[in-house]
This record gives sequence, C-alpha cells and structure tokens, in this order.
Amino acid sequence: MAVAELLAEQADFRSAQQIHAELRSRGEAVGLATVYRNLALMAETGEIDTLVRADGETVYRRCGATSHHHHLVCRRCGRTLEVSGPGVERWAQAVAKEHGFTDVSHQLELFGVCPECRAEG
Repeated sequence: MAVAELLAEQADFRSAQQIHAELRSRGEAVGLATVYRNLALMAETGEIDTLVRADGETVYRRCGATSHHHHLVCRRCGRTLEVSGPGVERWAQAVAKEHGFTDVSHQLELFGVCPECRAEG
C-alpha cells in the first residue's frame, strides 16, 4: 500500500532504490525486496509504467494512460511523455503474424532532448 501511495504522489520515474529510500525516510518499515516485489506486481497488472534507462536501470511511475502507449523521454531532464504509436502496433502485429507468433507484447521508449533542455543549450 505504501509503494502505491508514494507512486500516486510522484509524477516522474523513480528507481526501486529511490522509492525504498523515500519510504524509509517517511518511517515505513519496508525492505527493498518488498519494494521490488510490489513494483513487479503493479507493473504486471498495468498499474505502473516501467522504463529501462540508458544505463540499464529500470524505473517506475504511476501509469497516466489507460491504454497501451509508449514513452518519449528526455535524456537530460528525464521528462517523459506518453505517446501512442498506431504504426508501431501495426508493424508489431505484422512481424508476429509473419513468423507465426501470437500473444505478442512489446515496449517502446524513444529518447531525445526536450525543447526546454534544447533551449538551455
């Protein structure tokens, strides 16, 4: 419950370690393994988004969209937009069909520099 409440308060992506540290600073007696377990369950049910950063670390946040979506992420500030990709969806289904796969899922993150960071130089 504490993990879900913390994520509901945050708009940006956070690592499991960051979530754990914040919970501990609030006086929650929760272990890091419990945080990871809860994040995995929440991701599996679609309650939260996951994103694998360029350094390989997985980060989490409350899902803002109710349907399948992708992310456009600023490499400098981490600002993240949820975007749809109908062309990607058609391509994924076509590739799966071509190779006889069913029940296919995918994740797509696009990384770039947002307009605010670009203006800062």
